[in-house]
Parts: sequence; structure tokens; C-alpha cells
Amino acid sequence: MGHLAYLFLQVALLLSHCLAGNPSTHAGCFEAMALPDSIVARMQGRSLPQGADVNLDELRYLRLSYIGYDGREHVGEMVCNKRIADDLLYVFRHLYEEAYPIASIRLIDDFDADDERSMRANNTSCFCYRTVAGSAKLSKHSMGLAVDINPLQNPCVRRRRDGTTTVEPATAKPYVRRRPRQKYMIDTSDKAYRLFRERGFIWGGAWRTVKDYQHFEK
Repeated sequence: MGHLAYLFLQVALLLSHCLAGNPSTHAGCFEAMALPDSIVARMQGRSLPQGADVNLDELRYLRLSYIGYDGREHVGEMVCNKRIADDLLYVFRHLYEEAYPIASIRLIDDFDADDERSMRANNTSCFCYRTVAGSAKLSKHSMGLAVDINPLQNPCVRRRRDGTTTVEPATAKPYVRRRPRQKYMIDTSDKAYRLFRERGFIWGGAWRTVKDYQHFEK
């Protein structure tokens, strides 16, 4: 068996174990664990670039059930800081129980740690060792302390002094205007907003200079 085939087999076994654990209770899958070697291998050179100042013991691998835009149950993957692992299990369990729709929850490594690609795919993610766009400052994502939810309908919007506007992802321009509210938009009445705020997270949609509607950090 080749190396890549082995890694995919390990991930498949992890996911199938979680699904098999709840065949009839519909309780969902909500687990946190130390990073398996197979997950670290997927992250290397992607969300975990060479030379990244990261203590892997501080990170946790999560398996999270969620209801997709297709109305079906899925099990996603997320890497986060152990400081917020319990918070995320709490938030995503409640979102699942309330059938809150999430388009996708995949490791950003599936997109070669390309944030734009991940956002265009409307992917919900957490850990990625990178700087804040347009700066040399490390993002909270680099510490696994920030989560982006349904980023296509909840873009990051930067309005510059020269009057220009940058939208991330670039395909999210139809969602820059937040009124009238469109489907899947996060605002202060949204379930995700209420749950993250209940656990002490800051919402990027409340920032002044940048509006990062997808972003919750701690």
C-alpha cells in the first residue's frame, strides 16, 4: 500500500468509527483527540508549513457532525487549539441539534492551505498557520483560536481609504450588503453568533475597520 493510500485509509477508519458509534441514536459525532500521525502528515507543507512555530501538543483534531446545505448529516474534520476544543464541541453539537446548515467542514489542507480556495468552496475551518492578509502579523488561525463559518455568504470585507473594497473570497461580492438578509448570512440574531458569543468568542462582523462576518476568535 502506498503512503498516500495509507493516510486516506487511516482517516477513513477514524471517520467510519465515529459514524458507526451512533448508528441509530442520531446523537451525532463530536470528538476531540490529540493529532493522529495521519493528520499531521496531511498538514505538513500545507496548514503546517516548514519552520512554523507550532507546538503540536497544543492542537486537537475534532470530528464534528453537521447538517449540510443538502439537508443531510455529514461528519467533518477540524484542527483547533486545545483551549477551545470543548467550546467548539459545544457550539457544533448545538448547531447540529438545531439543524443549522453548514456547507462544508474540511481541513484547509484539502485546499493546499489556500484560504481563498477554501472560502470559495464555502468551507468552515479553523487552524492554518498564516499571517493576516496584507500584514506580517500572525492570524489567530495560526494558533487554532479562530473559526470561519460558511465564508461564501459571510465574506471578509475591507474598505480602504482610497474608496476601494476588497472582498474575500472574491466570489462573495453578492453578500457584501447585509440587508436585506439573505439565506445563511450570520448576524446578531443568528444561532452560530449566539452560541459562539455564549462561549466568549469575538465576532469579526462587529469590527470597525474590517468586517469579517465568517470569523469567530478567542
